Amino acid sequence: MSNKPQQLRNLICSALGGIWLTFSPLALADNPTLAQGLLFTAKGSNTVGAELVPQMAEHYLQSKGLVNISRQALDKENEYRVLGFLPNQTKPSYIDIAAHGSSTAFEGLDDHTADIGMSSRRIKSEEVQKLKPLGEMESFAAEKVIAIDGLAIIVHPQNRLDALTSEQVAKIFSGEISHWDQLGAGQGEIVRYARDENSGTWDTFKNLVLGKLPLANGTARFESNDELSKQVANNLRGIGFVGLAAVNKAKALAIYNQGTEPMQPTKIAVATEDYLLSRRLYLYLSPNSSNPYINDFIHFAQGQAGQAVVENVGYVSQNPSLVKPDLNNIDDPDYLALVKEAQRLSVNIRFNAGSAELDNKALQDVARLVAVMSQPEQQNKQLLLIGFGDAKQTTSRALILSKLRATAVKMALYNQGVGSAPVAGFGASMQVDGSNKERNQRVEVWLQ
Repeated sequence: MSNKPQQLRNLICSALGGIWLTFSPLALADNPTLAQGLLFTAKGSNTVGAELVPQMAEHYLQSKGLVNISRQALDKENEYRVLGFLPNQTKPSYIDIAAHGSSTAFEGLDDHTADIGMSSRRIKSEEVQKLKPLGEMESFAAEKVIAIDGLAIIVHPQNRLDALTSEQVAKIFSGEISHWDQLGAGQGEIVRYARDENSGTWDTFKNLVLGKLPLANGTARFESNDELSKQVANNLRGIGFVGLAAVNKAKALAIYNQGTEPMQPTKIAVATEDYLLSRRLYLYLSPNSSNPYINDFIHFAQGQAGQAVVENVGYVSQNPSLVKPDLNNIDDPDYLALVKEAQRLSVNIRFNAGSAELDNKALQDVARLVAVMSQPEQQNKQLLLIGFGDAKQTTSRALILSKLRATAVKMALYNQGVGSAPVAGFGASMQVDGSNKERNQRVEVWLQ
């Protein structure tokens, strides 16, 4: 029995070309007592910094026992100070936030005007190189996923369409597709609705859908998700995009690309990152930082309380939840037999590109799964790990690799004291992305 972990390690290492990873314990914050004055400065993405981080800062200060907490606008637009007072103190403790775009996160870390960088995209290779004096910026100690963002593409509830490809959505909003009859959805010119330039929702749409394509002239722009959704719901020819919480009376379309099944923007589809229009929101810090408040804040942000703030702001929390997903579109009898008595957890474990290493989010998710299994109501249950991958030279190789990725997750859990059921692998079946093979390399987590 004592040799089992090493045997699994050797098996995975051999099958995946000698690649292995170590699972280091996830460090807890030091829980420092807050001093008066500036605790830290956060700079970067408007998506992350306009509302999410300010709200997290308010709740963080409250959790530390501060009172009279408030948010003050600073001299420049999109810059804020969140402050509070220790009991019986006259000088505040405060956090400064500047939300001017993801690139400014890494500029701020570089010139030492930011302690935390806020980003709605992953750090670029050239930024990693530039910030090398700060430490390894792609490491678990530096890169922290704090939320998942997702968009719903919405139309009038009587629109005939139920699904669009991501390419069709891009062509609609760039003006290449301008009439509904081009999509087989009746007559009339398409009326486009989009969020305004200051919106994080617009930033997400631009990055995930339009890319370098321009937004079509004449598109109506809105400051409010809810107002945009209302306009679409009242216009039979309308189409727009909103955050998940603002679909309201409109109809959300399923989205897909070639070779995959259409997928509705449900919370679990976004939380597991299977939905095409989902993305991660990040905080970055120097792994060598000696400021105790930075790690303490990030520990709060990634924990239960911080993820509740994520949900309140309208993004998708990483707190695992149990769901019974719709399996009507699944036609694999072996898969259905495996999960028919189980409940799905709202997390997929994913890997660094081209390797068997759990990525930084996955390492944090393992800790969350350990916490789930420590709850009394899960005492007589166990985790079921089901691996998937991208197409390989042969079906058998894809199947083996998918099972070995699930075994890598099993080892990560084992190393933190949590056992699991025998793993399963389904190779390149049930693809979620026809153009991004890394998204298909995933391990589903079920509870049985």
